[in-house]
Amino acid sequence: MAFESLTEKFQALFKKLRGQSRLTEANMEAMLEEIRVALLEADVNLKVVRQFLAAIKEQALGQKVFGELNPSQTLVKIVREQLIELLGKDETPLTYAKTGPTFMMVVGLQGTGKTTTAAKLAQLIKDKDHKSVALVAADIYRPAAIDQLETLARQINVPFIKDRTTKDVLGIIKQAEREALKNGYDVVLIDTAGRLNIDAVLMKELQAIRQAITVTETLLVIDAMAGQDAYNVAASFHEQLPLSGLVMTKLDGDARGGAALSIRHLTGLPIKFIGVGEKIDAIEKFYPERLADRILGMGDVVTLIEKAQEKIDEKEAKKAVDKMMSGRFDLNDMLAQMKQVQKLGSLGGLIKMLPGMPKISAEQQEQAEREMRNFEVIINSMTPEERNNPDILRNSRKIRIAKGSGKTANDINRILKKYEQTRDMMRVLNANKGKLGGFPFR
Repeated sequence: MAFESLTEKFQALFKKLRGQSRLTEANMEAMLEEIRVALLEADVNLKVVRQFLAAIKEQALGQKVFGELNPSQTLVKIVREQLIELLGKDETPLTYAKTGPTFMMVVGLQGTGKTTTAAKLAQLIKDKDHKSVALVAADIYRPAAIDQLETLARQINVPFIKDRTTKDVLGIIKQAEREALKNGYDVVLIDTAGRLNIDAVLMKELQAIRQAITVTETLLVIDAMAGQDAYNVAASFHEQLPLSGLVMTKLDGDARGGAALSIRHLTGLPIKFIGVGEKIDAIEKFYPERLADRILGMGDVVTLIEKAQEKIDEKEAKKAVDKMMSGRFDLNDMLAQMKQVQKLGSLGGLIKMLPGMPKISAEQQEQAEREMRNFEVIINSMTPEERNNPDILRNSRKIRIAKGSGKTANDINRILKKYEQTRDMMRVLNANKGKLGGFPFR
């Protein structure tokens, strides 16, 4: 995840502060220098870094933290507030037209994930804002761009508007307008052409689209891995095209993240969405407070809860919990619970959302996910009777399952041991629920 190095440096710094009895102007300067280095290494713009540090120092002086016995919590609070200020304070939602269809343009350079982002936005608007959406293929230059968008539109089950026989972009836009009015689409998302570099032809075409129809949202897709150059791209687009917001992609990768911390402050443009993976639903509305908490290692429980509410069937989850607490669950139930968790995203991503959780390495994450895949393969190689009643699994059955799944007898034994440990733990909890005051989530 982006900001990982920055998060580690902030956590180390605050840990060091907790070890000091008082904060003086001298160690305050030392702390600010460490923050400066951390931000510059994260590729944050130098001008932004200077203003950020000045604001922290000013607030620290104003809140009189010097001389306090426990200044670290106050300083964490100040740094968090300034990060939120830098990122834009509040969520900036999409604007929809009061009447008729809302036209939105997705613009950007090639390689930023623009076309995929258009489809991701369509899915999000459809599912979360409950509006009918059509996708328009206006990128007539890039090979296979129309095919890619058509495949994505089919995947998310939204109307797709294209014309493979013409190079007349404005003709395609007018066709989309007619179809939107005829079919009553709430939103029309236009995937525009990108270029390897900003050029006059690209900008002229985008300006012509805006003149041909009333565009409510013009969203620039920015690659978080672009670093300092992200600001130059945004500034160039914004000079010639009135942008309404940004979509920051690839924040799940190993980008240093400086672009996200700099671009809002330098351009004045709000970040409206962030891309957090390759899957079609791996896009999130941007909340400055939540990203600030992630950067500071405080987790993001709110987003995790929202993901759970969206992805997990509440009735099925309650039924599974009741069954597990009674100790009557079987391997089918364990597999179902595992699949529910997988819907929430990668294991590493989930751990980052939980405050206080230890960091896991890429190797540990891969090992855990490999074990989960093995778990599913092994259980699917069992008969219904074996899944329902794991106690009947003797050596001959294990050998057959190992052969059928391509695993070893040790793999099967490891899974059964985890099942037995979970079952025994749940029985103990159930036996002691009266002493624990019951289980409020049930």
